[in-house]
Amino acid sequence: MYGSNYSSVSEFVFLGLSTSRPVQHFLLAFSTVFYVIIVLGNFLVVLTVTFDPHLHSPMYFLLANLSFIDLCFSTLTVPKMISDLYSGHKTISFQGCVTQIFILHTLGGSEMVLLTAMALDRYVAICQPLHYLTIMSPRVCLLLVCGAWAIGLIHSVVQLAFVIHLPFCGPSEIDSFYCDLPRFIKLACIDSYKMEFMVIAISGFISMGNFFLLIISYVFILVTVWKCSSGGLCKALSTLSAHITVVVLFFGPCIFVYMWPFPTVPVDKFLAILDFLVTPILNLAIYTLRNRDMKMAMRRLSSQLLSWRKVS
Repeated sequence: MYGSNYSSVSEFVFLGLSTSRPVQHFLLAFSTVFYVIIVLGNFLVVLTVTFDPHLHSPMYFLLANLSFIDLCFSTLTVPKMISDLYSGHKTISFQGCVTQIFILHTLGGSEMVLLTAMALDRYVAICQPLHYLTIMSPRVCLLLVCGAWAIGLIHSVVQLAFVIHLPFCGPSEIDSFYCDLPRFIKLACIDSYKMEFMVIAISGFISMGNFFLLIISYVFILVTVWKCSSGGLCKALSTLSAHITVVVLFFGPCIFVYMWPFPTVPVDKFLAILDFLVTPILNLAIYTLRNRDMKMAMRRLSSQLLSWRKVS
């Protein structure tokens, strides 16, 4: 029943976000500008953390990994969307669609766990400051990052292992701008109810689990700051409110897509824009541009690059 002989679909057609040409032109300009900012900004963060010795600490190590994942996450879908909007040729091969789903879930699962690791880092820094460098040692940070990638990879492999051999005999239209696993399963020539339930259960568990861990860690941080200093509570609220905004915007679309009981509602593809274009820029603004040490390091790096250019 799941053999490849039953699959006659060699490519899928994206219906995109809108059929209106003015809306498509706006989306083309919007996505192009945002993607350029995402690439330049996140690449600069990775470069700065790598080459500036002042930033060789657990927090910035995790931040550089977050920027790398954000860069990959956007690059996986946005250039294809821009190309489709520009050319009007909105197709993707069957193998390309499966590959996109696999990498998407690997990156998504990894980022969820990494955001939780970053919350853990802030919790230890605020609640256990004297033991911070001992608890968040380089070995622990490396294990956290490797664990995030491993969980993301396992999450993706488990999902695709059940759907990779599904038979597809038509239709081949995906009502989105990227290959979304729930919509991919719905195109199979079988009763997909059990498969959809499995996907919802796995993705819902990792999404909701990490989301609640993040919220709980933020609550503990606020309580600790409040007990130590009422004056520091306002500053902590200001910082954590921005972090919580990013978390909600990132996890919100994931939870909506995989927990909503009516997955055919088309609003999910518009919510995906938050994950691919808006959240990576917010991560830059909140974790980087509001950070004094990071801004000083970027200035030092810029000065070094300019001096090297003058010498050469």
